[in-house]
Amino acid sequence: MPLTEPHDDRSSAEEPVVGVPETGEDLPTVEPEPALPEPVRQRIVTLTATVLPGLPADEVPVPLRRVAKFAPNRRARLGAPVIAAQLTADPLFRQRVSARVLVDAGDLGAAVVEGTAPAAADPVEVAALAYLARPRGWRELIEASGEAVRAEADSAVVAELVREAEQRATRAEHDRAVARVEAEKLRDELARVREELGQLREEARQLTRTLRETQARERKAAELLATERGRAARAAADADAELRRARARLAEAEAAAGVARASAKEARSVDDARLWLLLETIGQAAVGLRRELALDPVDTLPADFVADAFADQPGAAPAGAATRARDTDDPARLDQLLALPRAHLVVDGYNVTKRGFGEMSLEQQRKRLITGLGGIAAQTGDEVTVVFDGAERIHGLPPAPRGVRVLFSRKGETADELIRRLVRAEPAGRPVVVVSSDREVADGVRRHGAYPLGADSLLRRLSRS
Repeated sequence: MPLTEPHDDRSSAEEPVVGVPETGEDLPTVEPEPALPEPVRQRIVTLTATVLPGLPADEVPVPLRRVAKFAPNRRARLGAPVIAAQLTADPLFRQRVSARVLVDAGDLGAAVVEGTAPAAADPVEVAALAYLARPRGWRELIEASGEAVRAEADSAVVAELVREAEQRATRAEHDRAVARVEAEKLRDELARVREELGQLREEARQLTRTLRETQARERKAAELLATERGRAARAAADADAELRRARARLAEAEAAAGVARASAKEARSVDDARLWLLLETIGQAAVGLRRELALDPVDTLPADFVADAFADQPGAAPAGAATRARDTDDPARLDQLLALPRAHLVVDGYNVTKRGFGEMSLEQQRKRLITGLGGIAAQTGDEVTVVFDGAERIHGLPPAPRGVRVLFSRKGETADELIRRLVRAEPAGRPVVVVSSDREVADGVRRHGAYPLGADSLLRRLSRS
């Protein structure tokens, strides 16, 4: 990007113009900025970026104050456009920069100010200092630097062309040597191929003789095959005849089996009729016994007494409780147990919710579990009780679905103890299923005749609902 220097009123303060005409006279034309070679332009920006932080804050132009705060390695790279534009537009700023740069340059800077440059000096450095200091003949110094840069570039191009030509010559010599080696290899390979060709011709003659012998043996084998095919055809005809006889015997056996099935069906019908009569007799007897004892229908279940009174009745397990106990951890057993008549499902609430959806709040856990248990109660018609810890911390619990009883343990009592009292309150023989992954709860209710199941079995059952 060539640096240009438009006319600026501030230039009169630092660069006095000799022979400025009076008002009304023609102003002298300002010479345009010279076209700078790219290395010179980059060196000018680098020198300015180096001295920029050392200038007083009030001497730094406003557009460059932010650039002056950059790191040294970023100042010249990111601020190059702004620095170049400011050097072109602001002669005062350029003079301040040149004063610092010339001091840092030492003898070379002094020589450039005098309009001369040592022969051994870097032309790019000389041109950059000349552009900033603007001594007499600075344009000639820049032009000479450009010619030197172009000469160096041309020399580099010529050197590169010479180097490439030498490399091509070296490669050509190498390729010729490789070609000679490859030619020798090909001659050796040709001799080896000719020798192998002679061996192959001899092998071909031997294979021809072997082929004739093989064809003769093949003709004999074809004759034997035709003979064997005739024998196989006769054997197949005999097998078909035997198959027809077997099918006839199978049809007779199927007819006999049909007669046997009909007889078994009639016998089963008689057994079903007898069983129906027996059940009808038992049902009529139960109705008569209920009428004889004058038993009224009950609206309160055993678990309701525990829920209402929370009365702890310690004592031995009810008689016959062992007949109800089962040691089962199979999740598929839940559906089988809920299918039993008058089954009672007791759920350890937080044990199930924290295992299945513990990421929710406690209120959301309770609501989700109670809603799912409502669906199970509606599908099975069984009695369902869910027990949670901490009644004193619950406020505004929504109403439970139909068929679901929600209990909270009181202060000083745990949900595990309440579950065990619910199991003890049930009569002997009634199927009670307790869902909890707590080993102590499972062992406790098992001793009282309940069916303990893990929380995963209920969670899978809820996921299917």
